[in-house]
Amino acid sequence: MTTTSALSGPDLDALDAHWRAANYLAVGQIYLMANPLLTETLAPEHIKPRLLGHWGTSPGLNLVHTHLNRVIKERGLRALCVWGPGHGGPAVLANAWLEGSYTETYPDIGRDAAGMGALFKQFSFPGGVPSHVAPETPGSIHEGGELGYALTHAYGAAFDHPELLVACVIGDGEAETGPLAASWHSNKFLDPVHDGAVLPILHLNGYKIANPTVLARLPEDELDALLRGYGHEPIHVEGDEPEAVHRALAAAMDLALDRIAGHQRAARTEGATVRPRWPMIVLRTPKGWTGPKEVDGVPVEGTWRAHQVPLPGVRDNPGHLRELEEWMRSYRPGELFDSDGRPTEAVLRWVPEGTFRLGATPYANGGLLLRTLPVPPLEEHAVRVDAPGTVMHEPTRVLGGLLEDVMAATAGRRDFRVVGPDETASNRLGALYGATGKAWQAATLPTDEHLSRDGRVMEVLSEHLCQGWLEGYLLTGRHGLFSSYEAFAHIVDSMVNQHIKWLRTSRRLAWRRPIASLNYLLTSHVWRQDHNGFSHQDPGFVDHILNKSPEVVRVYLPPDTNTLLSTAEHVLASRDYVNVVVAGKQPSFDWLTLDQARAHCARGAGVWEWAGTEDGGREPDVVLACAGDVPTLETMAAAGLLRRHLPELAVRVVNVVDMARLLPREEHPHGMPDAEYDALFTRDKPVIFAYHGYPWLVHRLAYRRAGHAHLHVRGYKEEGTTTTPFDMVLRNDLDRYRLVMDVIDRVPGLGVRAVAVRQAMADVRGRHHDWIRKHGTDLPEVADWTWEG
Repeated sequence: MTTTSALSGPDLDALDAHWRAANYLAVGQIYLMANPLLTETLAPEHIKPRLLGHWGTSPGLNLVHTHLNRVIKERGLRALCVWGPGHGGPAVLANAWLEGSYTETYPDIGRDAAGMGALFKQFSFPGGVPSHVAPETPGSIHEGGELGYALTHAYGAAFDHPELLVACVIGDGEAETGPLAASWHSNKFLDPVHDGAVLPILHLNGYKIANPTVLARLPEDELDALLRGYGHEPIHVEGDEPEAVHRALAAAMDLALDRIAGHQRAARTEGATVRPRWPMIVLRTPKGWTGPKEVDGVPVEGTWRAHQVPLPGVRDNPGHLRELEEWMRSYRPGELFDSDGRPTEAVLRWVPEGTFRLGATPYANGGLLLRTLPVPPLEEHAVRVDAPGTVMHEPTRVLGGLLEDVMAATAGRRDFRVVGPDETASNRLGALYGATGKAWQAATLPTDEHLSRDGRVMEVLSEHLCQGWLEGYLLTGRHGLFSSYEAFAHIVDSMVNQHIKWLRTSRRLAWRRPIASLNYLLTSHVWRQDHNGFSHQDPGFVDHILNKSPEVVRVYLPPDTNTLLSTAEHVLASRDYVNVVVAGKQPSFDWLTLDQARAHCARGAGVWEWAGTEDGGREPDVVLACAGDVPTLETMAAAGLLRRHLPELAVRVVNVVDMARLLPREEHPHGMPDAEYDALFTRDKPVIFAYHGYPWLVHRLAYRRAGHAHLHVRGYKEEGTTTTPFDMVLRNDLDRYRLVMDVIDRVPGLGVRAVAVRQAMADVRGRHHDWIRKHGTDLPEVADWTWEG
């Protein structure tokens, strides 16, 4: 349905003036580094030496921004816009400059002729700003370079912001991605009472870089059926004549917002519980609209050729240069800017004021809204440890109790959520349901459990949605946790890349306030996926994270329940980080009291003196190091075997919680100085390191250390299957018996003296192989082991 608006002539003229001004500024950013108001004839020296940027999407984004201004001002809306089309930077920057938020953020870019010139020159220019919407862009929470995440970010921003409208422009190229296709289902999780509204605007300009787009080529009835099937009520706007499109889009905006207000009123004041069919807008306008229709006799406007720079040869081709000047003058800049380069009153007629402006909204600078998370005292949840390695708990189950308290403490303010792909109960976090249910707006059955319209646990079997929801939630000033099976965190590798880059850039912008960290809890990990098998075994997400910007990323491997609680307290209070916490959900031994755990986590790595056999007067003969709960268990068992069979050997046990501690200080803020590392691991004694993940990560982190030649790492070697828990570690040579054999092999002179011990260890490994195939369970001495130190 295409609707028309009853806007008066002056109102319509003001909309068109703003749109033309934004288009003029977008073109200028792509091409010009001087003569911004065209006060003289364009010359080659006014043109940038490298022409970078994307024109094709800019007119459509400018159109949407112009019309959002009107409804925000007319209705007094609190609004945010997520700009999905890739490299739409020229448009969003143009609008921020027009409304004044850009100059407020960057006072050296004034809202005058000089400022306009600076705005133009800095775009895609050395020392300037990127060609896409980025952290440097006021009003943005969405990095526009990688496609697929706009809509899930928009919903994340809307959750628990009942007063907020989140418009989301979705490019038709982006609409072809898997994450965006899943994102349409987010409306089944949006509570019209406690959440804001999302207005998707699907912009169909027809083309990607070099090809048509799928949705733009669908017949309208088929596209309508698709969007209605996703639960939306589409409102269509189409055209290439500006006045008609302005009227139709204004009417569509009013209709959509009236319907949104009606749904919210029905839910909030009339008690309606039927899931709304939320409106959306389908906007069809030509790609590169108002730009050159043809260049060198070849069609450009309305084709894929308008995607980037329609006139590529303006610096060297006089004909192209003339066409560029004609193009820019077609917007009638003399009507749009005064002689000082300031926007005219007509251009600014519909621009909102203060924080109602899209570029000045506090929702796009979430740190302005962030409140401290009320984490309860850990003493209320810590487990009692009278002696190490004698009692067991399920670490994540205990953590679930802590998270339940956090969820209950935020019930009134609603600024904490836990997301995960259908694994909250599986990951032993079911205590959360004592404080909240699972968000759900679709139909329910009597057999369902814990589903709730206002729930703040969010489960959907799409890691992309979980990640995007949480990113949008954090970026708009709230807190959260992403719980996932370890192996499948890789699904969001690329998404977390973008978030890390966002945080790294934001840290360099004084006006961007710190936001709550993106916290991952990776559980159901590689060493306890013996039941699901090889497909569920991959500890490599931490490798991926530790490749990224060191000032942003942190990886923690707490070895027991109390260290997990201490780590959780730390990461939930942190700001501007991506924290990855790897912890098991199966019963595991408790090693440290709460006070010991806090001290150990604060150090990040330390000696467990009670576990070793050092006499304190000399360096150890060997260091047994470990990181991760199962490697810690195997290391402790190996230390016990060495204590029994080789009591004269001086053994030091080192546990590492914070993996970045292995890096040199100059490479990571948490890294150890060489002197500290050498004191802990020694410079020349063998170090047998049992590590949770791929062993070469430890080598990479420590390769510059003096003792690296003596470092021997055991970890996961892609030897997985469906088997017993202990067989998993044995298959990968991480088991206690192999660790003892490594000690014998690497301590100088020990091999000859301990040949019988080594043989005994090898014999147990062989006996294990036969035992599990006969009994289906681990050897009794393994299954029933406790620490006897």
